[in-house]
Amino acid sequence: MRHKLSIIFTELKTHAPFTLFGTFTGIVLMLVFRNLQQDTSHRMFYVFHPAHVVLSAMVTASVFELHTKRRKFIAVLLVGFFGSLGVATLSDSLIPYIGELLLGMHVHVHAHEHTSFAEHAHIGFIESWYIVIPAAVAGVLIAYFRPKTKFPHAGHVLLSTWASSFHMLMATGGQLSVLKAVGSFGFLFLAVWLPCCISDIVFPLLFVKSPIDPSHIHDQKLSQNCHSFGRLRTGSERSEGSD
Repeated sequence: MRHKLSIIFTELKTHAPFTLFGTFTGIVLMLVFRNLQQDTSHRMFYVFHPAHVVLSAMVTASVFELHTKRRKFIAVLLVGFFGSLGVATLSDSLIPYIGELLLGMHVHVHAHEHTSFAEHAHIGFIESWYIVIPAAVAGVLIAYFRPKTKFPHAGHVLLSTWASSFHMLMATGGQLSVLKAVGSFGFLFLAVWLPCCISDIVFPLLFVKSPIDPSHIHDQKLSQNCHSFGRLRTGSERSEGSD
């Protein structure tokens, strides 16, 4: 248990610098597209959110399959399916929605008298289940047949950031102030940093007995890049060249 906690904290620390970079890209997107129509932001959200679900399901299912003797399809499907939908919803919808409420953004984008919470918060597997649920299944199928495929974790982080960014853009009503953009930065960081590590590491660990090998989650080059970001932030010497 102590070993697993050590891995979790190490991965959180390792991914923080790259997540910070991803958050900057999300804020840039929000500023560049601050006048985007709400319907267009909604469509863009349902491009990045399902893509995030696919990659999340791939990682979660692969990690589970690589570290357990229970290679039955139903077990891999359940872990990858619920892990990806749960974490992607938290990352792309719920945390941004909380941020929108606290920042005083106009959250009732498509609201009418009988609008449900799922529509207000844009819960993908409910609001657009016909897109998001097949995306989760597709990710599990890819992982089931090729669980050893190295996963570019950077893509996972960026897709989640951009989905969260367009979620928050939907709530601005085309009027994003500098103050709200600054406030959005913290929520975007949290929306990606904790959920993505939970999806890739913590959730699969709940279902396996053997220790997890982080090299099965993201490749060595990305790990070096993450540490390089950390060195740049602390003013350390330039990192060694990549392979």
